[in-house]
Amino acid sequence: MNYKLKKKLPSGRTFEQIRNHYEVEKAIATRLKKATREERKIIYQTMYDELFKQVPDHSRLKRRENPKMTAIANQNKLKLIEKFIDKSTVFVEFAPGDCRFATSICNRVRSVYGVDISDQRGQFDNVPNNFELIIYDGYNLQMQENSADVVFSDQLIEHLHPEDTEFHFQLVRKILKPQGVYVFRTPHRFSGPHDVSRYFSDEAEGFHLKEWTYNEIAKILKRLKYSSWSGYKYTKRNLIKKPFAYFIIIEYILNIFPKRLRKITSRCLLSRYITIVAVK
Repeated sequence: MNYKLKKKLPSGRTFEQIRNHYEVEKAIATRLKKATREERKIIYQTMYDELFKQVPDHSRLKRRENPKMTAIANQNKLKLIEKFIDKSTVFVEFAPGDCRFATSICNRVRSVYGVDISDQRGQFDNVPNNFELIIYDGYNLQMQENSADVVFSDQLIEHLHPEDTEFHFQLVRKILKPQGVYVFRTPHRFSGPHDVSRYFSDEAEGFHLKEWTYNEIAKILKRLKYSSWSGYKYTKRNLIKKPFAYFIIIEYILNIFPKRLRKITSRCLLSRYITIVAVK
C-alpha cells in the first residue's frame, strides 16, 4: 500500500518507523473493535506488550528512558490535579502507564493506586510504600466502593471501546467518595485524529478507538447521575475554568464548519484536549 504523509514526521523517527507503528496499531485496534466484551478482556492483557515489541521506537518507551521528558510530562499532569489533592487524599490513576507520575505524587497524598490492564512500568526502583498498582481486566476492579477522593486519567477515554466508555464512568463513580472528583483529559475529536493515524488518515484508526466531544461526554455524566461537571480550557501556562455552556455552544457552531476549517479553529477556541472535572 502506498502511504501519503498528511503532516510532518516527528523528530527522530523515520517514515518507515511511523508507517510500521500505524500498521501495528491499526491491526490491533481492528481486532479490538470487532471483539466481544469477553474477547476484549483477553486482548487488553497483551495489546501493549504486542505494540511495544513490534514498535520499539514508540514515544512512550523513549520518554521512559528520558528523565527530562518524564519530568515535563509529570509537571503537565500535576497542573491538572494539584488543586484537588492534599495529605489526606486517596488518589487513583487509571492507565498510569509507566507509573512515573503516580509515584511522583505519593509524597503529596495519603495513598496512591494505579489501575491498569497490564504492568507497563519496565525497570522501576524505589517504589513508595503508599503506592499500589492494581491490574484488572478492564471491567472487574477489586477496590472498595466510596474509597477514593480523587480519580484521574490522562488520555485514557479515547482508548476505550465505545461500548465500554459508559461502564468506565460508572466504575469511577462507584469507587469515588460522595463529592469525590474525577479529573480527566482526552483529545477532542474536532482537532483530531490525535493517534499515529494522523500521519496518514483523517480519522482515528489506531488505539484511539473513539475521540470525543464535550457534549457527548456530558450526556454520559448526566445519565450516570454525576452531581456536576466543569470544563477547562488548557493552555501552556494555565488551566482556565469555563462555563460548560461555552464548550457546548462552540462545538455546535464549529460542527457547521467544513472539517478542515473546524479542525484549525477548534484548536484556538477549544484547545486540543477535553479537560473535565466531574463530581460524584
